[in-house]
Amino acid sequence: MRIIVTGGCGFIGSSFVNYLRKNVECDIVVIDKITYAANPFLIPNDIELIKKDICDITLDDIGYADYIVNFAAESHVDNSISNGLPFVKTNVEGTFNMLEVARKLPNLKKFVQISTDEVYGDMDSRDLISANESTSLKPSSYYSSTKAAADHLVQSAGRTYGLPYLITRTCNNFGENQHSEKFLPTIARSISNDEPIPLYGDGLHKREWIWVEDNVRLVYDLMLSQIGIWNIGSGDSWTNKNIIDQIGIILNKEVNYKYVEDRLGHDRRYTIDISRLEYYKQTFELTSKTLEKFLIEKFGSSK
Repeated sequence: MRIIVTGGCGFIGSSFVNYLRKNVECDIVVIDKITYAANPFLIPNDIELIKKDICDITLDDIGYADYIVNFAAESHVDNSISNGLPFVKTNVEGTFNMLEVARKLPNLKKFVQISTDEVYGDMDSRDLISANESTSLKPSSYYSSTKAAADHLVQSAGRTYGLPYLITRTCNNFGENQHSEKFLPTIARSISNDEPIPLYGDGLHKREWIWVEDNVRLVYDLMLSQIGIWNIGSGDSWTNKNIIDQIGIILNKEVNYKYVEDRLGHDRRYTIDISRLEYYKQTFELTSKTLEKFLIEKFGSSK
């Protein structure tokens, strides 16, 4: 079995690659253009690494594959607000190019698109309790819009060309090796250094969190056994302010808040309906590390 992993040097992609290496007999090829958010040292050095933009990948680069798993993406929402063009380039054009390559592979079993719960938009403004796999998409940022566009491209390739696909829409991931610009590392670093914490609005924006190791195990298992769209979540929801306060408690530090104007288009709440996944997981054992447990393990020794 030959698995192509794009974005395999990023936080979630590298976790997936390492899961494969430890648990699956397969050939792994990583494609990553090594942006600021990538780290090739997160994956074993004997894994084949193609340092190339997914917009430029050709059939000759891949040769053949049983699965293509597309983690490659620009993902930092604030960056998409200041300049959306790189998001259109990678998330839309890059996915399109990978699909064009994928449909030329005669023995490809599945194209796996790693998406996000953000494509559903703000549950509060939509008066929805949660979004299931059939909920219409209503993205708010250039990031989530380009991810939604990528999802539609994948579905279109399935409809028009018969390309077998899986789309996973996952909530926020936490775990080791997360890039320093992301929320959890930024908050922990700021509190440790006695720096004021910039808090958007009232800080009550709510997100759902899943341990990255659980996510990638599910992605792999779904890749082998399922098609279509699957929400991947944990039900472990926190407001931003709750997380900041919890890290402050763990570090035994007083939190100095600096309230700032809310982010443009900031969604209030993401909640995905994972009832389909919960039924499926009855026969799939997860470690299910909670965000609170991770924070204690990660930062408790930093007091």
